[in-house]
Amino acid sequence: MKITMRRTPGKKVSNIILPAIDGSVFKLDSIRSKRFMLSFLRFASCPFCNLRVHELVKRFEEFGEGFTIVAIFDSSLENLQKHAEKHKSPFPILADEKNIFYQAYGIEHSVAGMFKGMLGRMPSLLRAMFVNGYLPLVIKGSLTTMPADFLVDENGVIQTAYYGRDEGDHLPFERVKAFSLASKIMKAQSVCCELCSH
Repeated sequence: MKITMRRTPGKKVSNIILPAIDGSVFKLDSIRSKRFMLSFLRFASCPFCNLRVHELVKRFEEFGEGFTIVAIFDSSLENLQKHAEKHKSPFPILADEKNIFYQAYGIEHSVAGMFKGMLGRMPSLLRAMFVNGYLPLVIKGSLTTMPADFLVDENGVIQTAYYGRDEGDHLPFERVKAFSLASKIMKAQSVCCELCSH
């Protein structure tokens, strides 16, 4: 089995071309001028992953206009559409059925991480399944895939690489939000400094 190294901060992201949930073909190069979070999730009916997407969609406006998210599932497009279309996501959700980019980005598998998430995050799991209705009745994809999040700047350079230690371990929302707004804050400071120097 081919083992791929983790991506680390300071490295540029490679272009990703995958089918999107809306039927189009998405190219990562199309958002190069924006800051974004690249999120590798698990199989399409994963309760933890759908709960994560639900939170990101619900609070998407908090990230500001110069930021977006690219979410990738270990799934065929047909299966992904069946389980994730209801999110009505403002950001692209992609299907990587052949795990091409999971391998390229060093996404990991862990049986221990699967059980750790299931047992250690039981309240979240139950909420996802029985409050939000994300029941994994059909599982198409690997149960042992661990999630990963990458924060990428306007130049396509990875600033944060976060590899989940269990199936429900994602980069905290507040860290994503701070990164999304950092560029706006820096621009405001730059304008302020220019005004003050005159």
